[in-house]
Amino acid sequence: MSTIKKLAVVSTAFGLLAASSSGVLAQKKYDPGASDTEIKIGNIMPYSGPASAYGVIGKTEEAYFRKINAEGGVNGRKINFISYDDAYSPPKTVEQARKLVESDEVLLVFNPLGTPPNTAIQKYLNSKKVPQLFVATGATKWNDPKSFPWTMGWQPNYQSETQIYAKYILKEKPNAKIGILYQNDDYGKDYLKGFKDGLGAKAASMIVLEESYEVSEPTIDSHIVKLKASGADVFINITTPKFAAQAIKKNAEIGWKPLHFLNNVSASIGAVIKPAGMENAQDIISSQYLKDPTDAQWKNDAGLKAWNEFLDKYYPEANRADANVMFGYTVAQGLVHVLKACGDNLTRENVMKQAASIKDLELGGLLPGIKVNTSATDFAPISSVQLIKFKGDTWERFGEILSGDAGG
Repeated sequence: MSTIKKLAVVSTAFGLLAASSSGVLAQKKYDPGASDTEIKIGNIMPYSGPASAYGVIGKTEEAYFRKINAEGGVNGRKINFISYDDAYSPPKTVEQARKLVESDEVLLVFNPLGTPPNTAIQKYLNSKKVPQLFVATGATKWNDPKSFPWTMGWQPNYQSETQIYAKYILKEKPNAKIGILYQNDDYGKDYLKGFKDGLGAKAASMIVLEESYEVSEPTIDSHIVKLKASGADVFINITTPKFAAQAIKKNAEIGWKPLHFLNNVSASIGAVIKPAGMENAQDIISSQYLKDPTDAQWKNDAGLKAWNEFLDKYYPEANRADANVMFGYTVAQGLVHVLKACGDNLTRENVMKQAASIKDLELGGLLPGIKVNTSATDFAPISSVQLIKFKGDTWERFGEILSGDAGG
């Protein structure tokens, strides 16, 4: 009798298992770009043009998704990564976004780079209800879930970063005469606003010159000469990599030695500091939220070991001194986390829902103490940085982990 009972229990258990698994099968939900076998991810990068130094981000992401596919994909589905060049030209970005959505039919557009390019496609992607996920720009406006529920940032926002620099100057150099160089677009103006907000009422008296440049200019040398002539003893350098390297070089050439703050997006040793000359970059202050692969302190770090193993196998030609490689790796891990959390519900709506439900996610490339957090009202995944100073041939961290005040 007991044997029959046991069999009955076992068969009931199998019945429940079959019912629950068929329930799971029935719950599979797909939007364009997703199927039982594939997840199509769109991406737009400046592989050419004035911001081409950032192209390695797309190459790193492509390599990381190859690794994920080789290991079985995400919940059994392979990532099909479709990445186009827009040359950092907003009209071209619009063209490529339309192609990804209407022709390639991607599930989402992941980590498109640059503030002007992303601004140009934000309304279009939101009207189509296509996730514009983890954009590669720190503009504050990506954290606006009310107006743009389909757009989410990734890195610490620009205004918070420059507020932190402003607070440092007010404390350490209250009588500073400040000269600012900034890119004349949304990216540059966002940083500038944060800096002025950070100085508050003192901005008017402390800032002696603001110089803007266009990305179409071949060189910013003349702006640097003007800034030196202004008598500024603090230099706020809001530039993309090509122009950041030029500025560091020109400062050295003309013997201008202000207290130099360099925005985080151009703090790459490989893409900026080496081309500018390490000897010319001594004592520059910037900020960091990612581990610097050139820093010996991470030699035995598990996160760095995993990063190096990944590059050895999937992207051996990568310049390991380039912080953009670490950025691409880390944000790609962020996307895989979201896709895994989606399970078999690969709708665009669920992608955004899972992206807005990240709690204390630690990734191997982030500095200790910096975690990824989002919510339905907070679309700023990473909001903390640490100040760094360039010494010898590497960045040295100093002070506490800091957050600025800029919200959405």
